[in-house]
Amino acid sequence: MSRSLLPSLISRRLFGTCIVLSLAGVHAPLALAQQVLKMSTTTSTENSGLLTYLLPMFERASGLKVQVISVGTGKALELAKNGDVDVTLVHARPSEDKFVAAGDGVNRRDVMYNDFIIVGPAVDPAGIRGNKDALVAMKKLVDSGVKFISRGDNSGTDQMEKGYWKQVGSQPQGSSYVAAGLGMGEVLNMAAQLDAYTLTDRATYGAYKAKTGLVVAVEGDPKMFNPYGIIAVNPAKYKDINYKGAMQLIDWITSETGQKAIGAFRVDGQQVFFPSAKPAR
Repeated sequence: MSRSLLPSLISRRLFGTCIVLSLAGVHAPLALAQQVLKMSTTTSTENSGLLTYLLPMFERASGLKVQVISVGTGKALELAKNGDVDVTLVHARPSEDKFVAAGDGVNRRDVMYNDFIIVGPAVDPAGIRGNKDALVAMKKLVDSGVKFISRGDNSGTDQMEKGYWKQVGSQPQGSSYVAAGLGMGEVLNMAAQLDAYTLTDRATYGAYKAKTGLVVAVEGDPKMFNPYGIIAVNPAKYKDINYKGAMQLIDWITSETGQKAIGAFRVDGQQVFFPSAKPAR
């Protein structure tokens, strides 16, 4: 074939493709954009294995591909505020409410809950194992001078931890306190390496329990309740947001199907997330 004919042939084929898409009522760039749904979320949903288990079900049902950015809650909400994602799944209710009140997010829904626990070395140098009062236990951590590893990343876990120290009136100082700036799984690994304590969500701990050897020291305090919410980014702020896809995920994850799937998820044979969606108003 003559090289001079190639450009015109390619142009005719592309034009023909556009005609077919046009007749089908589909604009090619929009169709491609809607195939991907961008979601920011916490490291706990990623590290626990929940998203690897849950999202393929949604993707099969919706035809969408979910692109996950796993960071701390603070960063996840910042990404959503900046319009870098379409939807966010996080666990820090005061920050979530502020995000919605500022007009950055819409249609927040409860999704699930679990709880925070304090874990540490089996020898329990601080003597807090079996304690049911988180604040009493954390005061003992301060007084004993043992090492504590903090997320230090403005995640939901980090925000909860900082709130506990504020209520206690003090926190570990100097080398006893390490602000890691890392995700939950990495912090658990660090705590194991340094024979230290840390605050963690139960789901991520379950996924890392065998490899770290850390044991549960404190659990069962109502103050350690850990709810998760999902929020769509406000489409009025960003015209390119995939709001339709965001609402598809929100509706699915809070539906009977999505909630049953969350309840069926297990880590080491144990249920670590408990569905909590309420009917949409």
